[in-house]
Amino acid sequence: MLSWAVTFLIIAIVAAVLGFGGIAGTATGIAKILFVVFLVMFVVSLIFGRRGRV
Repeated sequence: MLSWAVTFLIIAIVAAVLGFGGIAGTATGIAKILFVVFLVMFVVSLIFGRRGRV
């Protein structure tokens, strides 16, 4: 999931450098959403991983 977020971030940077503002904005939004989903899944896995060992 994190790799997809980084990929969309790189696409956004390249698109912004080349002057494609709409594509850059869309790719940035997707990267932000994927990063938040990654963080939520990471925190949930930490919580449930600790609970199973006790």
